[in-house]
Amino acid sequence: MLWVWFLLQALTVLGVVNYGRNLPKDRKEEAPDGVVLILSVRDDWDGGDELIARLKAQSAPFRLLLATSGACPAAEALRAREGDWVQLVAAGMAQDEGRKVHKLRAALRALRADDRYLVFIDADIEPPTRLVGRLLFPLVRGKADIVTGYRLLLPESGAVATLVGAVELQLATLPRFASATMPWGGAMALTRAVADRLDLGAALAGRLSDDMTIGLAGWRAQLRLRPVRDLLVASPLEGRIADLLDFGVRQYRHIATNSIGMWGLATGVVAVQAAAWAWALGWGGWIAVAIGYGAAWSRALVRRSIIGAVLEPKQAVKARRSLLWDMVAPFAVTWAHLAVQAMAVMSNHIRWGGWDYRVSRGRVTGMQRVP
Repeated sequence: MLWVWFLLQALTVLGVVNYGRNLPKDRKEEAPDGVVLILSVRDDWDGGDELIARLKAQSAPFRLLLATSGACPAAEALRAREGDWVQLVAAGMAQDEGRKVHKLRAALRALRADDRYLVFIDADIEPPTRLVGRLLFPLVRGKADIVTGYRLLLPESGAVATLVGAVELQLATLPRFASATMPWGGAMALTRAVADRLDLGAALAGRLSDDMTIGLAGWRAQLRLRPVRDLLVASPLEGRIADLLDFGVRQYRHIATNSIGMWGLATGVVAVQAAAWAWALGWGGWIAVAIGYGAAWSRALVRRSIIGAVLEPKQAVKARRSLLWDMVAPFAVTWAHLAVQAMAVMSNHIRWGGWDYRVSRGRVTGMQRVP
């Protein structure tokens, strides 16, 4: 059993090393004409001054298409201030699909004839200046059909926030293969031709998760989905313990309600690691514990290097807080990960953005506003 444990830990280290070694060195960008960046915002959006400043600093030009329900004063103010750079679309209230999906479908209907490249982002990210140009590079060069970055959570404070960040950091630095890539709606791009081929508006109809829907549709159509490994996009993480737990469970419930097989595979891998840690701590002896901690510290060292290579200095300081969990209690990260995965399949209700959605096979079967 000790040799199995050693092999398992060695593989986890090699996986992170593989990710680090495959970080692009040149990080080429493209800046074609006909780029539209689509952003769905809630009615209580504050205008995202920092986000807008970061978008205006992008190395590739685009038009910003803001999708709202039609009652967002900050979006109206931004359009009045920025003029033609901002296009506003009012989707109205969703009745039988996720509110974000409802707004994105309205944005797709509002596209102009010369819109050739579609970039999707979330309002809670801190995009680097290369974000748009890097997402466009594989599309313009014909190397991919759907391109994605990956979220890297930045815990502001608190042990629980850094624990959630540690779990996400594990996922963010897994080796990524085109055949097993699922896009993230916070930083994703595709061509207009691919959107038309997928009939994207119809594919999203009645759904709750935008990125899971697009990813699964891309798989079925045998499209080339490509990750941009150096686009680990910073996203601040803060809130009460209950909020952070809900966040983690919601992410996996999206997966489970769209593809139980994908959830099962991910949970099985984590369960093996969690059970192995239980054996090492309970019966493996000091050698097994030493192997586990040696691997954990090795992974943390490589991840520290990756964080420094892809994030801005201030962002990197926050992201590195999560490494402490892998160094002090790596088993806790694995067990917390498994607990969240298990909780995700205990219900088909997803609370998101002030609404309680009931979901079956990715489709919204009921929705109700919650206080």
